[in-house]
Amino acid sequence: MQFDIFKPKSPPLIGMDISSSSVKMVEIVDAGKGAQRVERYAIESLPKDAVVDGNITNLEQVVETVQRTWKKLATRTKNVALALPSAAVITKKIIVPAGLREEELEIQVENEANQYIPFALDEVNLDFQVIGPAPSSPEEAEVLIAASRKEKVEDRVAVAEGAGLKALVMDVESYAMQTSFDLIKKQFPNDGEDQNVALVDIGANVMNITVLRNDQAIYTREQAFGGAQLTQDIMRQYGMSLDEAEAAKRSGGLPENYETEVLQPFIESAALEVQRAMQFFFTSTQFNSVEHILLTGGSAVIPGMEEVVATRTQVNTLVANPFAGMAISPRIQLRRLVGDAPSLMVACGLALRRFDP
Repeated sequence: MQFDIFKPKSPPLIGMDISSSSVKMVEIVDAGKGAQRVERYAIESLPKDAVVDGNITNLEQVVETVQRTWKKLATRTKNVALALPSAAVITKKIIVPAGLREEELEIQVENEANQYIPFALDEVNLDFQVIGPAPSSPEEAEVLIAASRKEKVEDRVAVAEGAGLKALVMDVESYAMQTSFDLIKKQFPNDGEDQNVALVDIGANVMNITVLRNDQAIYTREQAFGGAQLTQDIMRQYGMSLDEAEAAKRSGGLPENYETEVLQPFIESAALEVQRAMQFFFTSTQFNSVEHILLTGGSAVIPGMEEVVATRTQVNTLVANPFAGMAISPRIQLRRLVGDAPSLMVACGLALRRFDP
């Protein structure tokens, strides 16, 4: 079986991102004249450990959270685009003779896949996309193969179906993130061409760093650091439960010393982690500069984060907002959307799949 990471789809579609801490949904519609409008979005927290390292460990809890999120979204659309965690997908570029027919290409891809996928092919969902002529010779073509264990795909499809939704597209989180990034790079000089842009995604437990250059990921790294650290710090400092700390973190209402004693040290640690990631990038590649840092994930909007990271790294730093160039539906509160935007990068990229040519 093949799963359509790359096939075009145009019916109404909701981008649905299942992360380790929450379910996020975004619906984007055509606003005419090539413009797009954010129609609605919703975010619901997941119970702790319902999703661990991108694996769905408690199907029932995830299905319930998806149902709640969809209800909150208040839409009729039931088609969803989902993404697999990048770690669950093996991708590889291969070179094949140019001009192969579809069937010939499929055989070639399967032969290649057999060599580097550590599982039997019948346990795997396989998809491929022709990128274009090979850099080395016009007689050859470059093809991107993506493969994932069937169970990883089936788990996510089961969540959608359990919630009464229909999974139409299965993407990869890093590709969805890149689709959103394509909207943001217009804010950089010369659309970010020939510049190194570090996407720093501060999730609940992990900081993911991807350095992009001309739309290619030239470096990726994961560091064990995330927003959950701040929640732990709040619990410890003020003797709160996990839920109380999460709520207080989002809505405020913490004692006066919170900023100096808890928040500021957390921001400093985050900036230090970003700086460390940059050092790793410089020592393990031929590059010695990063032109822009783009902060994504829930902790990106913490007041002061952007400035402290910029000061510590001496690099132009922005908080990601993939919706900056879109129209916004009157039912959405703009201030809230701007605050949530950095955590909606994957969901936004998935929602944009309905506009695939």
